[in-house]
Amino acid sequence: SRQVRGLCGTYNWDQQDEFTTPAGDVEISVAAFVDTYRVSGECPPLGPVPAEPCGGFAGWGERAEAACTTVLHGAAFQ
Repeated sequence: SRQVRGLCGTYNWDQQDEFTTPAGDVEISVAAFVDTYRVSGECPPLGPVPAEPCGGFAGWGERAEAACTTVLHGAAFQ
């Protein structure tokens, strides 16, 4: 079956598993979830995330959605 998992979420319309880690665990906080995808010790851990992270950055929500849509509907998933 076609499955998506990663920083863009699961795209299965179930918010309960949206923060599934590479190990298959489900995190409840954005920071803990994002930190499971760090591959280099050079990247600092993510600090606290505001409740509306895109609220202070006009257009970022749309950019993130567009990027994830490209991944979901890209050639790799055809």
